[in-house]
Amino acid sequence: MHEYIVCSPCLFCICNLNSRIEINTQTTAFPTEDFLNQKHYSLNELGWKDCFKDQLTKDDSKMVPARVTMTHKGHLVVSTGEAELLLKIAGKGIGSLNEQPTVGDWLLMDRETMVPVKVLERTSLLQRMAPGQKVELQPIAANIDTLFIVSSCNTEFNLNRIERYICLALEAGVNFVLVLTKEDLTEEAQEYRRQATHLFEGMPIVTINGKDPQSVQSLQKWFKPGETVALLGSSGVGKTTLLNTVNGTDKEKTGAIRVGDEKGRHTTTTRSLHVLPTGALLIDVPGIRELQLHDCHAGIYQAFSEIVKAEEMCRFADCSHEREPGCRVREALENESITKRRLDNYLKLKEEAEKNTEEITERAKRKSGKKKQYSRKWKK
Repeated sequence: MHEYIVCSPCLFCICNLNSRIEINTQTTAFPTEDFLNQKHYSLNELGWKDCFKDQLTKDDSKMVPARVTMTHKGHLVVSTGEAELLLKIAGKGIGSLNEQPTVGDWLLMDRETMVPVKVLERTSLLQRMAPGQKVELQPIAANIDTLFIVSSCNTEFNLNRIERYICLALEAGVNFVLVLTKEDLTEEAQEYRRQATHLFEGMPIVTINGKDPQSVQSLQKWFKPGETVALLGSSGVGKTTLLNTVNGTDKEKTGAIRVGDEKGRHTTTTRSLHVLPTGALLIDVPGIRELQLHDCHAGIYQAFSEIVKAEEMCRFADCSHEREPGCRVREALENESITKRRLDNYLKLKEEAEKNTEEITERAKRKSGKKKQYSRKWKK
């Protein structure tokens, strides 16, 4: 049985998670102050929908739904709407759950012990390969309706990187919007917008000054009551500034741009869900330094549909698009209906996704192939 902590997530606890004393599995929940703007919410206000309600069975009548509102260094904060609980992830999961919940997930909690017993099926999941040397998947956020891909109008702007996020969103089946921040710090905001226009047909692109409430108003149509929006982007692109402006507060810490390289400072350290004045829910995620794709073929094929169509018309099914005769991809390059940059990025992402998928599959095979350990039976 995994160890976990259930306690009142006061501000002191959240700021000092690493200094918490581990408590045994008989721990129960203490009365708690609600951490989301210091008020109580209905389940619907936390994003509860019919698709989650329809998953409940008669056996779940003693369970309490709760949404994961924060993840931070091995801990989760979950909200039932009336109370919030702090849970510690230990070992391979939390409690009896066979998978790791992430921010945005809906859990069913035992009404008496407030121990999580089930993760409800997700409507969407954003995930990536874990950064570093670990061969495993890392969930980013779950049950997202719209993804804001946040970039800035300076040297951070990178078409290849934005295409990664587009592939991720398409694979997850969520709506996505490209938000270009810091338009007030450049005279070339429209040029950045023009470059991004050709990345994906129909993708909404909004340029804003994240500090100006009037400028941020252009995003309001995506902030509908009960809908969940996630912010993803590199460190320092202005995600937290945008959150503060939308929320009408300066609660979250922000960092100024470093002089010289135009890069913002990394300020967000937790994945957190916020209830906005409009009734929408906004998930803020720490800056993404590494976004390795896994099993993302459908998203990649959708994001680079013009290349895929040309590939399908090549004479050879295994055409490398280099010297083979009858290569329609090279023909498209020559008539400029495909750009070299897009082709190179497509091939890179495709190879990366295939490699990572194979590594995860091999790891799962090795794990399942390990011999079971049996307890030794002693003779009397």
